[in-house]
Amino acid sequence: MNIDFIVNDYALVWTILFQASISEAIQKFKQRIWLNYKEEYNQAYKDKEALLKDPKNFIPNDDRIYNTVMESKEYEKLRKEAEKYRLEVMSIWDNKKKEINEFVKKMFKRDLGNYKFLVVNKEINIIDTTKNTDNYEKVFILGLPIDKKEPTKIILNILMSIFDKEIKNYSLTTENFKYAILELAVVNEFATLINDESYYLVSNPSLRDLKRCLYPYWLMFLGVPKEDFLKFMMRDNIAFDIEKYAYEKELKKMDLEDFIDFCIRNKRYIIRPSAPTEVI
Repeated sequence: MNIDFIVNDYALVWTILFQASISEAIQKFKQRIWLNYKEEYNQAYKDKEALLKDPKNFIPNDDRIYNTVMESKEYEKLRKEAEKYRLEVMSIWDNKKKEINEFVKKMFKRDLGNYKFLVVNKEINIIDTTKNTDNYEKVFILGLPIDKKEPTKIILNILMSIFDKEIKNYSLTTENFKYAILELAVVNEFATLINDESYYLVSNPSLRDLKRCLYPYWLMFLGVPKEDFLKFMMRDNIAFDIEKYAYEKELKKMDLEDFIDFCIRNKRYIIRPSAPTEVI
């Protein structure tokens, strides 16, 4: 998997215009643009799909509002900040690049190809892509703050977005399996790998119970031998009765999407009263 972090002028202008204002000065700047270019402002909102389809060759139907923003002093400052942020994100990503690529191949059993992240200002607090996945490049807008205490959290956010993009959508009644397993993969397993301590109790509260039920099968998917289950249970503070689970050897041959499908097909067996529990 190859990731390009890029500052794209059109993407940066679009987020300035249509995302929450990052300061009072930017809010006043946007209001000034709105008063002078109301029609163009409304039309530019529709540019997101085309911009994310092919950012390198994107040309707006009417570029007056884009040019006006780019020629302003406010934009000059914001672009410098975006470029500085891009270098910060690249440094964090490159420091874990080997671990990231090994983990992605383990999860998907294939290379995911190329992704583009159009870097904007971190104060905007956004990671976004187009809803339409057909015939679109793998492109995201990225503007998330960097946690000074745990800077690698931004890697987790990026990976969660990539994994979500790579895996098909499920029905409303089963999509919780998708997001529980994505959380097990990225927020728990990958975070544990790069931090050398267990992150398995980190969870979206709405997914916690389902993840406990999935945990024994997740260990099988990871290829953990049954004789090592106890070691992982102690590491992650999650306990279950090992003898009540038949070891599914085929799980470790599956990719992440196959594993989600397996869990959904077998949900009546996986969700059981004797679910694993946290060790207190």
